[in-house]
Amino acid sequence: MGGKSSSQSPNAGTAPAPVAVDFPSLYKQEFAYAWRTLRRLGVRERDLPDLAHDFFIVVYRRLADYDPARPIRPWMFGIAFRVVSDYRRSSRFAREALDDAPEPVDDAPSIDEQIADRQAREQVMRVLDALDLDRRAVLVMHDIEGHPVPDIAAALTIPVATAYSRLRLAREDVTAAMKRLQARVAREEGRA
Repeated sequence: MGGKSSSQSPNAGTAPAPVAVDFPSLYKQEFAYAWRTLRRLGVRERDLPDLAHDFFIVVYRRLADYDPARPIRPWMFGIAFRVVSDYRRSSRFAREALDDAPEPVDDAPSIDEQIADRQAREQVMRVLDALDLDRRAVLVMHDIEGHPVPDIAAALTIPVATAYSRLRLAREDVTAAMKRLQARVAREEGRA
C-alpha cells in the first residue's frame, strides 16, 4: 500500500486552482465587450479606438493583480470606468465637437427601421450623457451589462450601499429625462 490516500492529496476536497489569464486570448474574447462598455460610459465614436488602446494597456499592466477566482468583466469594467473618468476630465473631451460622420448604411433592415433604431439609440445616449459618471457606471453595469450590485461595488471600489444608492438615483434621473424628452417631442409634434 505504497500509494497516497485521498486525505493526503493536496487538492482533496478543493476546487481546481484558477488558471492564469492569457492576455492575447483575453483581448480577442473581450474586445467587443470593452468597446461597448467604453461607448456606454460616454466615449465619443471618434475617440473609441484611442480609449480602447489605453484601456487594454491598463488591462495588460494590471493583469497580474487580477484574481482569476472572480469574474473578469466586472474587473475590466472597473478599469474602463477609471479610463473613461480620466478621459472625461481631459481637454480632449471638453472641446466642442462637430457631429460624427454618419454610420454606414446596412441594407438588412428598412430605412424606416434604421432611422427609428438610431433615434432611439441617440435618445438613450443623450439621457446617459446627462448622467453623472458615477451613477452612469452603476446603471450601465447593472441594467445593461447585467452584473450584480455587489460585483459592481467591488469593481468600482465603493460600498455596496453606495452602489445601490447610485443605481436608484440613476434610474430616477433616466426616468425624469425620458419624461422631459417625451414632453418635448409631443410639443414639437403638436406644432408640426
